[in-house]
Amino acid sequence: MAKSLYLSSIVPNTGKSVLSLGIIDTLLTKTNSVGYFKPIIHVSNGSKEGTVQIMLDFFRLKQSYEESYSYTSDEVDELFERGEREQVLEKIIKDYKVLENRFDVVLVDGTDFLGDNNSYEFAFNAEIAHNIGAPVVLVGRGKNKDTESATRQAKLAYNAFEEHDVEVISVIINRVLPDEVDHFWETLKNKLGDTGKNELFSSIPEIPLLRAPSIEEIVKVLDAEVLFGEELLKSKQMYRILVTGMKMPNFLEHLSENCVVVTASDRGDIIVGTLMANESENYPAVSGLVLTGPIDIDDSIVRLVKGLRRPIPIIKVSTNTFETAVNLNGIKSKLSIDYPIKISGSIKAFNEYIDKEHLINSITSFKSSSMTPKMFKYQLAQRAKNAKKHIVLPEGNDERILRGAEYLIKEDIVDLTLIGQEKQIRDKIKRLGLKIPFEKIQIIEPVKHPNFQDYVETLYELRKYKKMTREIAEDLMADPSYYGTMMVYLGDADGMVSGAMNTTQHTIRPALQFIKTKPDVNVVSSIFFMCMEDRVLVYGDCAVNPNPNAEQLAEIAISSTQTAINFGIDPKVAMLSYSSGESGKGKEVDKVRKATSIVKDMRPDIAVEGPIQYDAAVHESTGMKKLPNSPIAGKANVLIFPDLNTGNNTYKAVERETGALAIGPVLQGLNKPVNDLSRGCSVEDVINTVIITSIQAQSNL
Repeated sequence: MAKSLYLSSIVPNTGKSVLSLGIIDTLLTKTNSVGYFKPIIHVSNGSKEGTVQIMLDFFRLKQSYEESYSYTSDEVDELFERGEREQVLEKIIKDYKVLENRFDVVLVDGTDFLGDNNSYEFAFNAEIAHNIGAPVVLVGRGKNKDTESATRQAKLAYNAFEEHDVEVISVIINRVLPDEVDHFWETLKNKLGDTGKNELFSSIPEIPLLRAPSIEEIVKVLDAEVLFGEELLKSKQMYRILVTGMKMPNFLEHLSENCVVVTASDRGDIIVGTLMANESENYPAVSGLVLTGPIDIDDSIVRLVKGLRRPIPIIKVSTNTFETAVNLNGIKSKLSIDYPIKISGSIKAFNEYIDKEHLINSITSFKSSSMTPKMFKYQLAQRAKNAKKHIVLPEGNDERILRGAEYLIKEDIVDLTLIGQEKQIRDKIKRLGLKIPFEKIQIIEPVKHPNFQDYVETLYELRKYKKMTREIAEDLMADPSYYGTMMVYLGDADGMVSGAMNTTQHTIRPALQFIKTKPDVNVVSSIFFMCMEDRVLVYGDCAVNPNPNAEQLAEIAISSTQTAINFGIDPKVAMLSYSSGESGKGKEVDKVRKATSIVKDMRPDIAVEGPIQYDAAVHESTGMKKLPNSPIAGKANVLIFPDLNTGNNTYKAVERETGALAIGPVLQGLNKPVNDLSRGCSVEDVINTVIITSIQAQSNL
């Protein structure tokens, strides 16, 4: 079993950070803990090394910056000049071993060939890998290289590492021209795939997103004044520079998606033309305007910009147009924790072009017995993929819903239906630049759909005993939540997720009216999967029932236990209260005590403890002190709160203060799965809730 993987560049500027990010992201779905080690870092002006900082911050790795490297490149140059090579190697091995003993797997990120004296780097990387016993992934560069020369370099590197008794498990050529990806891959296999081993050969195209500086970076480099759009500086990027002194018609013909327009600040016609083109659906979206020279922008232009519904960043510099264009062209964008879109883009590229299972299986074959958040989320996605379900999203015009839909369709996790006005949804997808193939998604406008009248009649028949008329049924069925719920009820969809724009009540009411609860369930309740740093807990009920009585609380506990089992968690249930064991007195603690007794009577197979305080439930030493004979104390992973006030506040406090990921609320007890989002939900929340709903639908969990 390999304890580490060594990532080594073949030449400078390979962009291997894409591989580092992708490998760690994948490893965290397979194992309990991952460390990151960069033996030699290149820094200047006392700043921290960017890649190390990204890995620690983005993945929240449990190690300090200082533990993540051994030397700076300047220190190594000096020590090598003094003939102290062995000392350098010994310290690197020692520092690595500290991390190896703490983590299941360590990604070791080799040197970047950035120093003035990098002649030692190639052989030294091989020597480090040999001494720590790590298999190697070699990373080459396709940019500005033909296939033969890049492959020849890769083979030389491969042979050199093999000569150092280092096993190369993969060779990857990064930054390849998009139309040459397949050719690079085939050439690598032909040239290097004759060793009889099971190496992984891959090629990854150049990713424009990673090379495009944000407007914020441009402002910093050019020391520019921000006139408008300060809130957009991080999100807008420069993919192309358009320097213009042309007349308007010629200028408009040269506009391209996400370009930055550079023009003199007195060219009001170009400024207005850029703004209008950005507003128009007939021209591509522009990333920003850079105004040059000493002249201030005209007041009439200022008034125009302030009234725009779709602003863009407008910045101003004192240099002339030519000098500004040269300066812009020289800006080199780097990965940074400040721009998570680039980090996500790197991981996305890795997932798309690398056979992750092949690579990870070459590193380690062990399986962790514990359930970490990364492992939990990975397993959920795999379960959803293995039996794809059809989920309906009534809030089809919400940006978060659409961005979540893009990911879910791209990863082929579920089939989706969006409810809303088709033209609005299609236009928004295009405007946001989302890659959602329209043939892979269904968009429904309820009143225009052929099923509408059948749905109305069904609702009327189901609710006429409540004095519902056909007219009321028709009005309700025009509501996306009612229409989506009816799709689930009639089997035209397997589950529904809503609540990004609507209240919980608006989402749940239709389900309670005609999907109804399972035969053995009296209470619809909810749980959150709380993904902590090192484990996953189940919190219930934090979203639905304000003040359950003892019988209802017991049913919530039983439902939550079953949900935990259904999602691969071995349940140990804690019925929470303000006291532990028999010491407490009072109405509320008596309720919890009674509920615990009911659970034990109804389900003697459930491992449950209560009443018990939160700290005694989850903290082992505290649990041993307060309830020394309890098999649950200190080990609980299903936590049942006595009321909604306690549960809702606790999950939000834990989420905000610890950085835990809260997946939910997941509704329990309905005949078919309907789940609620919060109106403050993120794209990740949308994705996770859809996946949960899909799994519930697989066997109507």
